[in-house]
Amino acid sequence: ELLTPLAAVKGFIETLDDPEAVENPETRSRFLGIMAKETDRMQALVRDLMSLSRIEAEKYDPPQNPVDFSAIVVDTIDQLRSSQKERGSDLSVDITDRLPSVMGDAGQLRQLASNIVTNAMKYGKDGTPVEISLAPSRSGAMLNLTVADQGDGISPEHLPRLTERFYRVDSGRSRSIGGTGLGLSLVKHIVDRHRGHLEIRSTVGSGTTVSVLLPVAPGKAVT
Repeated sequence: ELLTPLAAVKGFIETLDDPEAVENPETRSRFLGIMAKETDRMQALVRDLMSLSRIEAEKYDPPQNPVDFSAIVVDTIDQLRSSQKERGSDLSVDITDRLPSVMGDAGQLRQLASNIVTNAMKYGKDGTPVEISLAPSRSGAMLNLTVADQGDGISPEHLPRLTERFYRVDSGRSRSIGGTGLGLSLVKHIVDRHRGHLEIRSTVGSGTTVSVLLPVAPGKAVT
């Protein structure tokens, strides 16, 4: 995963280093654009690998602080609406009022929410809604974050492997839209550290729904 973009960058550097090889300014500009895209991809990979390493190091150390997960989800949606203009308007939000806190790591929960919603925006069809809901579970002991897209969906045989590192249903499409292959693996590790539950449901031709259950802080359960 790292060597592929690195080899591309190295090859273009060698080409651009030869004054006679690329005399056309448009070609040079295109090569530099590809190099920038590949280095961005490497940067994203390294960042996600570092995150995975930190989460794995802390997996036996559950978070001890109450966190307002509702505020994190709202902030994440606001940031995505402003940064991803084309799909930001497709975000549909339903968050129950006055939700309790969860026991969590705010930084990791921010990453979890961002990864799930960003995935839905990428793989859902343009112009279709990405439906995001946050509400108490039936027992009130957990909060349930659900994100549903209206994309191509995923075949049943792929679902058990979606949280594996670098596993892709469609490698070409994932790379073309900037996926690192680590997004759902990160989500699974974060959910496990928070002693929660992750479920992915999908129907080919209809879309995919990702649900995360997180325990509320002690004494904060909804009654």
